[in-house]
Amino acid sequence: MTYIILAAGKGSNLQPLTLNYPKTSFRLDENTTILQRMVRTIRKHDKDAEIVVVLGYLADKVKEGLAEENCKFVLNPFYEVTNSISSLWFARQYLERENVTIVHGDVVYGNEIIENYLVKPTDYPYVLTDSSCIMAGNYNAVIRDNQILVMSKKLENFSAKYSCMTKLDAVSARLMKQEIDSMIKNNMYGQFFEDSLVQMIMFNDFQLFCEDIAGMNWSEVDTVDDLLKAQQIHHVNQ
Repeated sequence: MTYIILAAGKGSNLQPLTLNYPKTSFRLDENTTILQRMVRTIRKHDKDAEIVVVLGYLADKVKEGLAEENCKFVLNPFYEVTNSISSLWFARQYLERENVTIVHGDVVYGNEIIENYLVKPTDYPYVLTDSSCIMAGNYNAVIRDNQILVMSKKLENFSAKYSCMTKLDAVSARLMKQEIDSMIKNNMYGQFFEDSLVQMIMFNDFQLFCEDIAGMNWSEVDTVDDLLKAQQIHHVNQ
């Protein structure tokens, strides 16, 4: 299976900690960074995994930390003025694979999520959501009958938080490739890559499903508290 890990961002919410240090390189213990854990966990369960890491901010430091992890690297040279849709666009050739997982590089998942979702192939498109995380300002989702109606940071009413993982079969991966191509050509390079899924739902009758991981352990590292939670998850799940 192919895994595209998006790790190009500056980690602005964690400044000044990230001014000279990428947040994906924050340590969970003395031997493991956030990104190393993601890659090593994938390798543990999927020996033949094709792991693609999209770099941008402090790319050399991130790459150095993965020097022995057998990853492929793609550079988003415009990371300062673009968003994750552009990072995925630079890695778009990998959306032509038979099974694709797209995941944020600053996330730590517990073993239950890793084993049941991250490394498990799918025959339909879905995203992970967490109905126990209800907070305005997150990248949230409106859900009906286990199907995504819309996702956005600007929703006033929503069902769950998007949990930073998208799973695609061969057909949906190629549809996404076409959509992000179209959006980039229309100068929509400042969008989240997940917005391409919303465009497909709204205008192409695309069916996107969800899996609720409420009650399971995971942390998207946007604050120091998130990092402490991530370290705890890593410690418990070793």
